Amino acid sequence: MCQECDYVELLSKGGLESTPNRLTILKIVGGSARPLTAREVLKALRRLRDINRVTVYRILELLVEKRLLDRISAGDRSFRYGLAPNDLHQPHPHFYCTRCGQMECLNPQILGFDVEPLRRDFPGSIEKIQIRLDGLCRDCLEERGVLPS
Repeated sequence: MCQECDYVELLSKGGLESTPNRLTILKIVGGSARPLTAREVLKALRRLRDINRVTVYRILELLVEKRLLDRISAGDRSFRYGLAPNDLHQPHPHFYCTRCGQMECLNPQILGFDVEPLRRDFPGSIEKIQIRLDGLCRDCLEERGVLPS
């Protein structure tokens, strides 16, 4: 969740005009404590205004293309959307609950991953690294009567 981002400036840096729908979608995704599905973004946006589903999907894809949002692969073969790394947001791993489907952002320091040796040895260009841990979240463990130690 970002309280510090200037979404108008992010759009400008991405070479995009700040339209009401683009700005609102960035605010919805940036204001969430976890990555959101396109359906969740659409539902939140429709609370504010009437908008076509296809328009939301196109804007999400545009914001990913301009590297303002990340499209994060989930264990259920769907995608979630979160703010792309920028001056205020470090790249970070995610946890995906295989039972309830919720995805959480994890602290960037939780998994130390030094990409520099890979960049030196890999013959191509690395644009993005995604680290996702899959398992059962605390709520699902509690529902099953299994408390994490």
